[in-house]
Amino acid sequence: MGKPKFNIYEHVTETIFTEMQAGTVPWRQPWSGGSGFALPLRSTGEQYRGINVLMLLIAAMKRGYDCRSWMTYRQAQELGGQVRKGEKSTTVVKFGTITKEGETDPVTGAEGEEHARRYARAYRVFNTCQIDGLDEHWYDRPAAQKEFGTQSDPALDAWFASLGVPIEHSADPRAYYHIVRDVIHMPRVQTFESAAGLYDTLAHEEAHAVAVEKRLGLTFEGKTAALKLATEECFAELTGAMVCARLGVPASARQNAAYIKHWLEILGESNGAVFRVASMAQAAADWMFAKAGDPDCDIPAVADE
Repeated sequence: MGKPKFNIYEHVTETIFTEMQAGTVPWRQPWSGGSGFALPLRSTGEQYRGINVLMLLIAAMKRGYDCRSWMTYRQAQELGGQVRKGEKSTTVVKFGTITKEGETDPVTGAEGEEHARRYARAYRVFNTCQIDGLDEHWYDRPAAQKEFGTQSDPALDAWFASLGVPIEHSADPRAYYHIVRDVIHMPRVQTFESAAGLYDTLAHEEAHAVAVEKRLGLTFEGKTAALKLATEECFAELTGAMVCARLGVPASARQNAAYIKHWLEILGESNGAVFRVASMAQAAADWMFAKAGDPDCDIPAVADE
């Protein structure tokens, strides 16, 4: 049997859902992004658009690229550069339209109507960090991760610590729960726009940690990995919102609602999904407060955006 044909749609879907399971969901980020989150540029200087932005941001974040520009192997050579031996390319997608003329009627000789067909074609690019010999401007780095001077609340820090899930902070601009290590990773406190954003994010990640077998052992239903992920993300967001409300953390209700709405659209359900997920979220919130009690804390209020 021959080698299976490469399916660009399956590749894109797998890449995105794998990253969502392991790291940060791009549209939920109340902290400054760091170098990996600068909008990627083509060799023409134009910004990539659509799904390619997400694909390239994921590649830059996972592989540690901090240059904004991307180009094909041939484009690098034309600009006097050379991709270093052993470097791996990143797949992006070119969308286009093919217009075909209709068939001519064999009797009347009349020409048929034209019709257009959209296509998606994969091609491979390299970040300029992978290429030697280019002019210096190709190695442009985005501005350093912005710091807002946000400070944590000792009482809340102690409350989350008492849940028993280790929490680590680093310059890595991602928030996620690492299920194998049983650790929550968070960006540095100073890079969050507010303390409310910090603890809203932490509560979301704690929900993922509480759901695992060694704690509540929750099961998220779904016929596919994508649907299971959508269910778990709805659960984590609802749990985080419940926890923040009881802690007095002024999380953004609009952001919570928009995030949950996005996942419910993927699930293709309405009230049924909400009730099932809300029941699990309540159980997780109850578990947290039974474990840690109610803290004595005071988080500054911020405007709900």
